[in-house]
Amino acid sequence: MLLAFAFSAAHGKDVISATGATNPPPSEALVAFDRYELRPAALATEYSNHDANKAALASFQRNLDERVGNWLQEQNARPAAHEPVRTLIIEPRIEKIRFIGKGARFWAGALAGSSQVLVKVKMTDQATGTVIAEPEFYQHAKGMAGAWTFGAADNSMLIRVASMTLQYLQDNQPTAVGGATGWASK
Repeated sequence: MLLAFAFSAAHGKDVISATGATNPPPSEALVAFDRYELRPAALATEYSNHDANKAALASFQRNLDERVGNWLQEQNARPAAHEPVRTLIIEPRIEKIRFIGKGARFWAGALAGSSQVLVKVKMTDQATGTVIAEPEFYQHAKGMAGAWTFGAADNSMLIRVASMTLQYLQDNQPTAVGGATGWASK
């Protein structure tokens, strides 16, 4: 029964992927902002009833705080270059997720399926409410990799998504260039 549940939960009907291989550049280089505010990551309502997804959200938030949060602290410590000071609001949201939790991975192994996540990061000018960019980042962990690593592969996809978010911010700081989504056609 548990195996059947793990299998059916992992193989839902949702298709999770990015819309393409690259994110468009922000409407302006991020150097135009003096301060950055990282809001807590959110989880789309339709995915918030599963404990494994809630655990994935908490893990994603820890990884964001560690990677993006540290970089933002460095940026915010610099003297403001604009008057008035411009602030960029950064709002990460897990739009779609299929996360295989520890229990399902332990009992069903590779049969529990692959983990996948699609995160959108909305970046808004605080003063005007103008959306500067809304990149998306996709990652996955194959079922067999999750089984062989006892779930470490599932968790590392959340680290990769947080790292991709940081990379997009860093790459678009001096010049608006866009960046990778993490999706590759099959």
